[in-house]
Order: sequence, then C-alpha cells, then structure tokens
Amino acid sequence: GRFRGRRAVFLKQLASGLLLVTGPYAVNGVPLRRVNQRMCIGTSTKVDLKGADFGKVDDAYFAKNAAAKKGKKDEMFSKDSPKSEMSAEKKAGQKTMDDAIVKGLGTDHKAYLKARFSLSSKMYPHELKF
Repeated sequence: GRFRGRRAVFLKQLASGLLLVTGPYAVNGVPLRRVNQRMCIGTSTKVDLKGADFGKVDDAYFAKNAAAKKGKKDEMFSKDSPKSEMSAEKKAGQKTMDDAIVKGLGTDHKAYLKARFSLSSKMYPHELKF
C-alpha cells in the first residue's frame, strides 16, 4: 500500500485482530490506521505513550458510511464525483493522538520513524535482530 516500508508506533490490538498503528502523522505521514499483523515486524524499540488516550478508537471508528457508497453506474465514472474527506472529528483525534505520542519521542526516535525500512538481497526478516 501507500505506507509500505514506513515505520509506525503500535498502539493496541483491536477486537478484529488488526493492529492499531500511527506514524505519528506529524513525524512521518502515517495516519491512524488498522494493519494486518502479517504486514508488521515488531522491534525492541520502545516509545512512551503516557497521555495518549486511544481507548475510544475501535473497529467502528474506521467504518465507512454505507449510504454514501451506493450510487448509479453513471455517477461512477463522472468527473464531478465527490471525494471522501476525512471528518473534522477524525482530524482532531489524529492531532491529539499525535501530540501525546510526539511528547514521548526523542530526537533519535523521530529520526528512526522517519527512515524507511527495506530488505536487500540475502536479508531475511526472521534472521534480523532489531
């Protein structure tokens, strides 16, 4: 996806089994999102999450509006179709979450999160020590 190779901070595991992660967005552009466990590699790096309240974020938080999804075939290819915008509530939630997490980050952590992760030839993730 768009955020392949980006490093993120693990916040919690949701009821669906997906992981809740964030960049934070202010540091490396990764928003609050759900990620499958198979797409993540855990490391030993720790971040202080005191003050971050992500208890109200669950699977329903990410649900899309079913009524907005329905449309006619003609509207599907029209150039004037409305783009889905992030609600003001989600933007505010992302900002407060980022502010709380960034407080716990040092300069080394910020540089670590900004760097991309990739594997070159003869590198195997199960043999790496993070």
